[in-house]
Amino acid sequence: MGTLEYNSARPVINVDDVTLAHLKIVIGTKLRRQESFMMSWLPDEKEHTGRLSIWMHPSIPLALSFDEIVMPVVDPKRIERMMKQLNASGELVLDQLA
Repeated sequence: MGTLEYNSARPVINVDDVTLAHLKIVIGTKLRRQESFMMSWLPDEKEHTGRLSIWMHPSIPLALSFDEIVMPVVDPKRIERMMKQLNASGELVLDQLA
């Protein structure tokens, strides 16, 4: 289980390494293009009970931490689906990324 830490203002977002590898590409692509967007997820039940959302912006620090040393295999079709969802709605919803 890897983590995504954004601006150190909130607890880290726990994400499995395979999904995190895909997020790295999608988020990196958007931020490299200087495109901001909303990202939402359902946090661990013990921390919060409702949905959390953040505004992803190129100037805000982002750290991805993988649990495994070897990077997971990335599925280009999954990347394409994630980008389509994000571009269509302006929001990347982590619990809809399977």
